[in-house]
Amino acid sequence: MRMAKYLVLIYGDAQTWAEAPEQWQKENEAGHAAFNAAAGAAVLGGNELETVDRAVTLRAGSSGRPARTDGPFLETKEVLGGYYLLEAEDMDEAISLAGQIPEASAPTSGVEIRPIKEH
Repeated sequence: MRMAKYLVLIYGDAQTWAEAPEQWQKENEAGHAAFNAAAGAAVLGGNELETVDRAVTLRAGSSGRPARTDGPFLETKEVLGGYYLLEAEDMDEAISLAGQIPEASAPTSGVEIRPIKEH
């Protein structure tokens, strides 16, 4: 059976993350290390993203060419902080794996699981 791929997007409150004490940062990193160890080969990749003030957005400009805007695509309280690319048998397994990510159970965070279309 061919395994499906899922993109797990990690969202949270940028201000909460920025103001989190060092102990929380260490515990969160340890949680991600534990997730990676438990998920093993199911994790195909993943990264923490830089803060939204480092983002650049491209949209169609008046000339029809891409126009640059500094900042995120959307201005929201919750921001995309990182992602994992997972391989799983089905959505239920992807949910089970993603449920081990620390932000899945944090009060000011959450994860979104998106199946990747196979072409």
